[in-house]
Amino acid sequence: MNEYDRWEGRFAAEHFVFGTEPNAFLARTAGRIPPGSRVLSVADGEGRNGVWLAEQGHDVLAQDFSPTAQDKARRLAAERGVTLEWELSDITARDWAPEAFDAVVGIFFQFLPPAARSDVLAGIVRTVKPGGIVLIEGYGPKQLDYGTGGPKALENLYTEALLREAFAGFKEVETAAYDAEIEEGPGHSGMSALVDLIARK
Repeated sequence: MNEYDRWEGRFAAEHFVFGTEPNAFLARTAGRIPPGSRVLSVADGEGRNGVWLAEQGHDVLAQDFSPTAQDKARRLAAERGVTLEWELSDITARDWAPEAFDAVVGIFFQFLPPAARSDVLAGIVRTVKPGGIVLIEGYGPKQLDYGTGGPKALENLYTEALLREAFAGFKEVETAAYDAEIEEGPGHSGMSALVDLIARK
C-alpha cells in the first residue's frame, strides 16, 4: 500500500486520529510567532494545528495530501469559527515559493524517506522569510522501542544533528531530544521519544 492510500484509510475513521487539540510543543512555543503572521502548516492532516493557529489570529495555509483529512479539517475550522487557506498537494512536489511565510510549522511529518525529507526541509528553509521562524517536532530513534505512534522505519526518524544540519544557515537554532507522555488522539498516545526544533532565519 502506498502512503496516499495508507493515510486516506487512516483518516477515513469517524474520529480524529490525532485529536482536535494542538500539539503540545506547538502550543508551548507558538508565542514566538509574531501576531498576525502568515503561517504554513505542512502535512496539517485533520487540522488540529492549523485551526488552532488560526484561532490565535494567524493567517494560515494548511497543506496536506489527503482530501479526507482536509475535509475533516474544514469541518473543524467551521466548528471553531475560523478561516484558513487550504492546499491539497503532495509535499514532495509543491512549490516552495521563496520567502513567502513568516513561520513554518511541521508536526510529525515523518512519512518521508531521507532523500525526500531533505528536499522538503530545503523547501522549508527557502520559503520562510528572513527573521521568520520554523517549528518542527517529530519522533527520535528511541520511539521504535515505545511504539506509541510514528513510523516504524529508523531512517524516517529525527535526531538533533539531522535537524541542526538542515537549518545550519539560520541565525538561531535550538533543538531538544527528550521523552514525554503525549495524548494526541489514538494515533499518538503514551510515552514518546521526541525531537524538537526552533529555528529563526
